[in-house]
Amino acid sequence: MVLISAEPGVGKSRLTEAFRQGLAAEPLTRLRFFCSPHHRDSALFPILGQLERAAGFEAGDAPDVKLGKLETLVATGTPAEGDLSLLAGLLSLPCEGRFPDVELSPLRKKEKTFEALLRHFINLAQQRPVLMVFEDLQWADPTSRELLDLTMEQVERLPMLLIATFRPEFNAPWTGQPHVTTLSLRHLARDESDELVRGIIGDPAALPSEVVDDIVERTDGVPLFLEELTKAVLETAHLGAVPAVSLAVPATLHASLMARLDRLGPMAKEIAQVGAAIGRDFSYELLAATVRWSDATLQEVLARIVDAGLVFQQGLPPHATFLFKHALVQDTAYSTLLRGPRQALHTKIAHVLEQQFPSVAETQPGVLAHHLTEARMFEQAVAYWAKAGRQSAARSAMFEAEAQLRRGLQLLSDLPNSPERKRQEFELQVTLAVALMESKGHVHPEVTEVLGHARSLIAETGATGTILHFSVLYGLWVAQYLGGERSAALQQANEFLSLAESQTQSGLLLVGHRLVGSSLIFTGNYPAALSHLDRAVALYRPGLHQELAFRFGADMGITAMCSRALALWHRGYFDQARKAADEGLRQARESTHRHTLAYGLVYVGLMAGSGRWAAEAERVARELVSLTREQGFPLLLGYGLLLQGTAMALRGQGEAAADRFHEGATAMQTTGVNRSEPMALCYLAEALALNGAVAEGLRVVAAALAEAQASGTHWGDAELHRLRGDLLGRLPSTDCIEVETRPLLLEADVASLPFCSAGGMPTRRVDTKPLKPLDDGFAT
Repeated sequence: MVLISAEPGVGKSRLTEAFRQGLAAEPLTRLRFFCSPHHRDSALFPILGQLERAAGFEAGDAPDVKLGKLETLVATGTPAEGDLSLLAGLLSLPCEGRFPDVELSPLRKKEKTFEALLRHFINLAQQRPVLMVFEDLQWADPTSRELLDLTMEQVERLPMLLIATFRPEFNAPWTGQPHVTTLSLRHLARDESDELVRGIIGDPAALPSEVVDDIVERTDGVPLFLEELTKAVLETAHLGAVPAVSLAVPATLHASLMARLDRLGPMAKEIAQVGAAIGRDFSYELLAATVRWSDATLQEVLARIVDAGLVFQQGLPPHATFLFKHALVQDTAYSTLLRGPRQALHTKIAHVLEQQFPSVAETQPGVLAHHLTEARMFEQAVAYWAKAGRQSAARSAMFEAEAQLRRGLQLLSDLPNSPERKRQEFELQVTLAVALMESKGHVHPEVTEVLGHARSLIAETGATGTILHFSVLYGLWVAQYLGGERSAALQQANEFLSLAESQTQSGLLLVGHRLVGSSLIFTGNYPAALSHLDRAVALYRPGLHQELAFRFGADMGITAMCSRALALWHRGYFDQARKAADEGLRQARESTHRHTLAYGLVYVGLMAGSGRWAAEAERVARELVSLTREQGFPLLLGYGLLLQGTAMALRGQGEAAADRFHEGATAMQTTGVNRSEPMALCYLAEALALNGAVAEGLRVVAAALAEAQASGTHWGDAELHRLRGDLLGRLPSTDCIEVETRPLLLEADVASLPFCSAGGMPTRRVDTKPLKPLDDGFAT
C-alpha cells in the first residue's frame, strides 16, 4: 500500500494518474474510488460509484437489466451464496426473488456485505493484478473507512497495489506497517519550479524570463498553481503581445483558473459551472439533460474544456463521463456562480434527477437531498434526508444515518411551524432513535432524549394510536427495561397495553401483554406476570402476527411462550414450565428471525439457572453465545456469557465463572447497558465464595440487593437472601444471633465494588474455607 499525503495542488492526483498511465499497457484490473466533500455522510459513496461503473450501469437501465449486469460482474469470480443478494441490496436493486434473500440483523448484514465486497476484490486479484486507487480519503464516509481497513488486511497477501491520497489533516492509521509506504509530497524548490514552467512553455522565446521568474515567485512551489498560471499567461500571450509582468501573471491560483475559464468563452464557463454543481465527476447524460443544448454544441464545448486540461474525459457521448482535473478546479468553477444562479442550477439538477434519473433518487437519495438543500427547497430536501437516513440505517451505516437524519432535523427549523413540519420531525426523530440504538446502545441518554422529543410530538401530529406511536413507547420501554429501571419499564408497558386495548389490532394487544408480563417477572410479581403472558400466548396467531418481529425486534408470540416458562417455574409449575420452554424454543428455531431465537434462549436460560439445572443452563448458554456471535448481537451475547458463568458456578467452577461474568458484563457495557442484573451478581457471589472469597461474595450480594431495591428488580430477592444467610454462616463467627442480625453493607461500600462501578472484578482473596456447590435438589 502506498499512502500519498500532501496539501491541495501539490500533486497527489497528478502523481497517481501518471503512475496509472505508465501501466496502461499492463494487464491489470483498475479500480478507482473518488471521495467527495458533499457525500462524506453517504455510506459507501465511493464504493457504490465504482461498482456501478464496473458493472456498466447506464441511466436508462431498468432494475432487471442492472441486476443482470451486476450478476455478470460478480460471476467473473467465485461468489459465495448470498453475495449477489447483498450487493444488489447495497445498490438498492429489488431482487424480486431472483437471488435468495439474506435474513440478518443490520450489523451482521453489514459484516456480510463487507465480506462479499472483499471476496469480489480478492477474486479480481486472483485473476490478474489489481491497482486500486482511493482519492481524497479526508472526505471518505465512516463506512468506506471501515471497508478500507478490512481491505488493508488483505493487501499484503494479494497481487494488489492500493494507493490512497489525502490531505495532511487526515490521520492515516496504517502508517508504520511493513507493507505500507508513505510519501509526503513537498512544495517544489525554486529550481524545480523553474524547470516545470519552462517544460510547459516548451519554446524559451514564448515568455520573457522576468515573467517566468514572476510565475515561480508567486506560486510558492505548488505544481498545480505553477501549471495553471503558466497556461493562463501563455493563453494571454497567444492573444497578442505579453503585457507588463504585473499584469501578465495572476496573483492567485483562483484568479488564474478564473481567467482560463473566462478565456474559454461563456458557453464553456457555463458547462464547467453546471458540471461543478453536479460534482467532481459527472456524466454526459445528466449534463445534457440539465443544459438541454444540442449534442453538437455541447460536445464541441466539452472538447474545448477537455483540450484545455481542466477536465478529463472517459468514453464517448452519450455514455461519456467527465472528471475535473482537481478538486480546486471544480471549486473555482463553482465559486463563479452567484447565489441566485447557483440556487436555480441546483433546482434544475434536482428536477432532472427526479424526473429523468429516478434510479438515482431511489439508490442515492443523499445526492438529491444535497441538491435540494443547496436549492433551498428545504421541505423536499428533508424528505430525501429522511430517506437517505433510513437507507443508511438499513445498511447498518449508523454514523452516516445519524448525520443525515440530523441534517434533515436542522433544515426543519427553517420551515414554518405547520402540521406537516411536525409530522416530518416526528418521523425523523423515530428513525434517528433507531439509528442511535444501534450505534450507541438502547440505554444511551441520547436515545431516551430523542424518543422523548418524538413522544412530545405524538398528539400534535395526530399520531396517537399509530404504529409509530407504539414504536416510541416500545423504544422507551426497552431503554428503561435494559437500563435496569424495571418499575419505570412496568409503567411504560402498562401505557402501551392501555393504548393497545383501544385499538382493533390483536397483534398490538399481544405485544402489550407480553411487555407487561415480562416487566412483572422481574419485579417479582409472578402471578400477575403469568396472567398477562397467558393472555399473550392465547392471542398469538403465527400467520397473522409474525410480521411484528420486524417492528418490535422479535416474534412477540414466541418470546411470550419462553418468558411464560420462566414465570411458570417461579410459580412452582415445573412440568408446565419445561413444556412451555420446549414448545417456545421449537417455534423459535423454526422462525427465520434470529433475534427471536436469541431472546427465547435467554428466557429459557434464566429458567434453567433459577432451577439450578446446570447441564441445561450450559447447553442453552452455549447455543446462545454461538448464535449471537454469528449474527452480531452484542447485547444478547453478553446475556449468553452471563448464563455461561451461571452454569460454571452451578458446576462449582468458581474462578472460570467469575471470569465469564466479567466477560459478559464487558460485552453488555459496549452496548450502553452498564447496570448489573441482581441475579447475575448473585451467581457471581456464589462463584467468589466457591473460591473461598466469602467476604467478597457477601459484598456482591449486598450490591445485588441494593441494585434490586433501586431498580425494582425483585425477582431474585429470595435467592439473594438465602445465599446471604448461607455465606454469613460460613464466616468465622459462631454466634447465630450475630449472623442473623449482621447488617448489609453501607451504600458507600456497595458503590465501591469494582464490578458494580467500573465493570471490573473483585479481588479473589481467600477469607475462609471454599464454599461447596449449592444443591437444592434440582441440579442435573
